[in-house]
Amino acid sequence: MSDTEPRRDWRDTLRDATDLALLGFLLVLAALPLLTLAPAAAVASAAVHDRITNGGWPALRTTAARFTRALPTGLTASAVALAVAVALGADLLALAAGRVPGGPPALAVTALVAAALTGYAGLVVVAVGRTGGRGWRDAARAAARTGLDRPGTWAAASAVCVLAGLLAALVTPVAVPILAGYALAALHAVARPLARVVTP
Repeated sequence: MSDTEPRRDWRDTLRDATDLALLGFLLVLAALPLLTLAPAAAVASAAVHDRITNGGWPALRTTAARFTRALPTGLTASAVALAVAVALGADLLALAAGRVPGGPPALAVTALVAAALTGYAGLVVVAVGRTGGRGWRDAARAAARTGLDRPGTWAAASAVCVLAGLLAALVTPVAVPILAGYALAALHAVARPLARVVTP
């Protein structure tokens, strides 16, 4: 920390926590029609990216413009994500109930695939947030490159998504939006490239 940077105290931490909780509520509210899930996540991710890189949240006008621009392609991304989630959820429920053959090994493999896909989706949301909430195809490619080049990042993103899902099932429904804001911030934290250590 340099001498020119103001020292952060507990009030700054509390302000950040409150801002993330509010962001989570806005994200869930914007995603309520379900097909607006991807545009809402993209815009919220862009807001977190702005907060991390610029030190401040974007203006309301900027956020509204980003949401409007994200709607056309985001609706398709939402439909694809929801279809994959429904298919995986149906597979997991059928395997857990014993309605399809495979038993515990098939259930474990399907759960691992689901966790890996949610981690990949989390990396896509972070990547699309870095471009202001646009460019889903480019974000999907960037997330795939990140996952292949840095598998630890992919595993960490998967862990964040799985933990958020488990906590969402355990907390009261009113706390789920707060969890959404924190999970998005955690995804940005684990997806940040690590500084390379240069040895002499």
